[in-house]
Amino acid sequence: MNKSLSGARLVAVVCAAQVLVQIGAYFWPALLPGMMPLWGLSNSEAGWITAMFYGAYLVAVPILVTLTDRIDARLVYLFGVACTITAHLLFGLYAEGFWSALWLRGLAGIGWAGTYMTGLKLLADQVDARLMSRATAGHAASIGISGALSFSCADLLTGAFGWQSAFVVAALTAAAAWLLVALLVPGRRVPAQPASDGLALFDFRPVFRNRSAMAYAIAYCIHTLEMNALRGWGVAFLAWVALSTGSEARFSPTLVVTALALVGTVASVLGNETAIRWGRRKLIMLAMAASIMLGGSIGFVGTLSYALAVTLLLVYGLVIWLDSSSLTAGAAGTAEPSRRGATLAVHSMLGYSGGFVGPLMIGYALDLSGGMSRPGWGIAFLLVAVLMAIALVVFWLMRPGELAGDRGRPAG
Repeated sequence: MNKSLSGARLVAVVCAAQVLVQIGAYFWPALLPGMMPLWGLSNSEAGWITAMFYGAYLVAVPILVTLTDRIDARLVYLFGVACTITAHLLFGLYAEGFWSALWLRGLAGIGWAGTYMTGLKLLADQVDARLMSRATAGHAASIGISGALSFSCADLLTGAFGWQSAFVVAALTAAAAWLLVALLVPGRRVPAQPASDGLALFDFRPVFRNRSAMAYAIAYCIHTLEMNALRGWGVAFLAWVALSTGSEARFSPTLVVTALALVGTVASVLGNETAIRWGRRKLIMLAMAASIMLGGSIGFVGTLSYALAVTLLLVYGLVIWLDSSSLTAGAAGTAEPSRRGATLAVHSMLGYSGGFVGPLMIGYALDLSGGMSRPGWGIAFLLVAVLMAIALVVFWLMRPGELAGDRGRPAG
């Protein structure tokens, strides 16, 4: 094991591992249009399978990420990768309908809980404060790249070898990530907590009292709801538009959603750099306002033609991802150092509470409106826009702090 890995190299290794472990994360939503008729699933049932990933995540994340305040984050990360390997392998070998898919996607969600924020915590523990904001952006970019590749890889592997083989390949890439971290990332001795601290490991009250960190976390909740609603139903939305309008799709829905995630990844990194130079609050509030306008219109206007749907989806994705890194860096940067793991746990738990609700909300909105239709899609995305408008007001009222190095941060 390399005991002297530099900060930049550590970031590179962890980011590469994140790409490998998360490459299969979105195989399910990518294959959703074909799996629904294959297994006879309703929109609501499909939404539950998608949402179970995030539901299991939000239950597991406060435990796993908070443990990194007492246990080396590397060990928790390796546990999460092991869960991911198992979930993908069993899904490819044994999933055969609603219930098996539901529980195995739940296990994959536990794997995500053990790798996403714990990977960030691993970096936060071992890189300096000046590198942290950019390390956060790089970490988010690696997740975005894997998410982008996930859609196209699922489509290509399924077309060549069948959907079962696609999930087996996802298990193999996750196994490669496990080896990469186990062999190259140095372990870390967790500092002993002072006896005078007097706070239990899972006492989150100090985190909830941190007004600035909570402002970023609340905004992140609705941000993730919006992101996962689009990511979970984007392929199905485009497939329906192409079918209902009789349009010839020059670019397949999975290819478009791959491009969406890549555009979003670039937007996330550039958004964080803009936040450093222009002001974090300003950037986040601009992104939230733009997403309200696009979310309120995409379901009604985007259903008029496939070309229009693709254009609006890509612009919408750019806006959604624009403040992704900025929100997480804000929570991590304004956390008390001794409670950074607990703060990221609460931040992530709130975020993926939204992530759990988003795909379900779209599924139920479609079923309650009579199925996939222009009014159904319009109402579904409009609900997301209304929630984002509420989040914008709350964020503005709470006025969270800027980070070290952000323009406009008070001196001292």
